[in-house]
Amino acid sequence: MSRRPLIGISTYLESSTRWGVWDLPAALLPAGYPWLVRTAGGLAAMLPPDDPSAAAEVVARLDGLVIAGGPDVDPVRYGAERDPRCGPAAPERDAWELALIAAALESGTPLLGICRGMQLLNVALGGTLVQHLDGHRGEVVGAFAAHPVKPVPGTRLAGAVPEETSVPTYHHQSVDRLGRGLTASAYAADGTVEALEPAGGAWVLGVQWHPEMGEDLRVMEALVRAAS
Repeated sequence: MSRRPLIGISTYLESSTRWGVWDLPAALLPAGYPWLVRTAGGLAAMLPPDDPSAAAEVVARLDGLVIAGGPDVDPVRYGAERDPRCGPAAPERDAWELALIAAALESGTPLLGICRGMQLLNVALGGTLVQHLDGHRGEVVGAFAAHPVKPVPGTRLAGAVPEETSVPTYHHQSVDRLGRGLTASAYAADGTVEALEPAGGAWVLGVQWHPEMGEDLRVMEALVRAAS
């Protein structure tokens, strides 16, 4: 039996989480993420926020890395004033995930950013974000919407998902100015950047949507292949 690649996934860190009789701080992750990794042929490992100085050591033990969706990136990370519609800051998670991204880029470890993860990848490379975008969360709070995205031919994303496809989405922020070396590899109908990647080099991709909430495995399968 061939060895399955180990894919690390960053997690939330919540100060109060209830389960059973407990109400305690918890590192947590929606179950769709490990399900997606396993179904695509990898082994999933949760990476709760830690000291950023440990990021390189952690990434060195992984075959691939996923930066998961979650809260808004603190605008201070890209030198912007906070919009009143921007969500609360998550400084421990920002610091940890930026360190993980830097370590993955430095080591050439395959990297997939999902929603917040794509936005944070852009910020890590000097890009900026639109702090509020109407119409991409859907009409129901806490429920995913769907809309079509169109891949850019010749990109890494198009190699995995060549056709226009409907994707699960829940976000109100998006990429504004692209970070160093990044190019847009998919768009929504309104021009919102829906995927980005660097030209050449190691396997790195960010997608604005949530593949863990759907049944299309192709983006994760591409990461797992690169990690193998």
